[in-house]
Amino acid sequence: MERKLIWLGLFVGATAGNFVPLLWGGSAMSMSGLLFSLVGGFAGIWLAYKIGSSL
Repeated sequence: MERKLIWLGLFVGATAGNFVPLLWGGSAMSMSGLLFSLVGGFAGIWLAYKIGSSL
């Protein structure tokens, strides 16, 4: 169960992070999009791990 949560957190976090540059009119296919996607993926993994360990 915990592995599925981590994969879900990675997917959701990376997707959400990729849309952050769109808030200021940037492109999702840019270096900032890649950077925020990476940060969002790590944040999603961390959050999913915390949620999975508390269940």
